[in-house]
Amino acid sequence: MLKKQTVWLLTMLSLMIVLSAYYMLSDKNDDLAYLDQDKETSQDSQTNADGNDEAMANNTISTSGDEVFASIRMGIQDKRGMKKDRLKETIASSTATAEEKNEAKNEIDEINELDAKEGILEDTILANASYQDVLVRHEGDKVHVHVMVDSLSAEEAANIMQLVHDEFGEITVDVNFQKTEG
Repeated sequence: MLKKQTVWLLTMLSLMIVLSAYYMLSDKNDDLAYLDQDKETSQDSQTNADGNDEAMANNTISTSGDEVFASIRMGIQDKRGMKKDRLKETIASSTATAEEKNEAKNEIDEINELDAKEGILEDTILANASYQDVLVRHEGDKVHVHVMVDSLSAEEAANIMQLVHDEFGEITVDVNFQKTEG
């Protein structure tokens, strides 16, 4: 257990060092977490589990998307990796019941399936359009899709939502875009 905690700590420290160095060396005065509300936003659609469409404004984040997307991906992978490690410990435990072990294995399978679906969606969206990067995150009963592009039309957002529905079924979809650098 100590080894896993040490590896996790070193990973987080490395991430902090890289992000700190990037922040200190960057020319920009942008803060990573601020929404860019002064620029125009187009409208895209959000679909509820009922299948109803409602218009909502895109959230536009003004930072370098490559680093933000990579940081978010790393955080998700770390979080899921730690959860899978705990579940593997349950499976290997001599005190866990057969039912607990089965539930842990099923949960690991669900996490792996979720990772695969997100990866497939990211690759499909990138292949269908000329986006610089795509980030797909499944959280609870909602799928968040972030694309790096100068602007996103309602038609493009609808196409992305359809791809998500094809992969995940009827689920609430949140499509956002981040302006590209340049």
